[in-house]
Amino acid sequence: MIRFGIAEHLISGGADATITPGIMQGFCVMRVVSASRNDEPQRASRPFDRTRDGFILGEGAWVLILEERERALARGATIHAELLGYGSTCDAYHRVRLNPNGEEPARAMTLAIEDAGVAKDEIGYIALHGTSTLLNDRIETVAAKLCFGARAYDIPMSSVKSMIGHPQGASGAAGVVGTILGMNHDFLPPTINYAEPDPECDLNYIPNHSVERSTAVALCNCIGFGSKNSALVVARGESV
Repeated sequence: MIRFGIAEHLISGGADATITPGIMQGFCVMRVVSASRNDEPQRASRPFDRTRDGFILGEGAWVLILEERERALARGATIHAELLGYGSTCDAYHRVRLNPNGEEPARAMTLAIEDAGVAKDEIGYIALHGTSTLLNDRIETVAAKLCFGARAYDIPMSSVKSMIGHPQGASGAAGVVGTILGMNHDFLPPTINYAEPDPECDLNYIPNHSVERSTAVALCNCIGFGSKNSALVVARGESV
């Protein structure tokens, strides 16, 4: 909208508070929340780990202010990042499940990269949706391979949900904010609780510890119920 002059600035993000009896019961009926580590909840969210058995509900809010670059510079604003591109798809495969072929999440990532006008080789980090469910993590891994081919094995990627749980409607914004902070402070956030590799999830998920890395361009991935997929490409603030 800013690119096409429809708006000068926007407030965008997400806030969610899902830890209520009704929502908890719904997710339990769906069998998508972890039930095996009630005595050690800090270890229950374990995206891409072979022993994962569901996500942990989280809550929170992450909000960003977007505006045209020259307008931000004119008012002396600190530019934390630039939004380069966006892509969105939906395959309507199932009310809540993803199509196992991973094609639509891969297409969302590809559309975002094309919209950004960058090459796939320029993506230095991927913020994964990474819910810690058996199905989602496996399909997102497939989607990354479909989008990036053999290079998927070389790109560091991780899931912030391993550390904060799954804040539902706020999770996309959480991933973007985490990515921007990491880019601007020269580190890549980890996927914690990664102890036993899953043969079907065999990419570089930055296991357990953050790594020092300067990254200029990153991809943020998000997958919703019914395979509503979105992806954003962001550049670090100093490169804007």
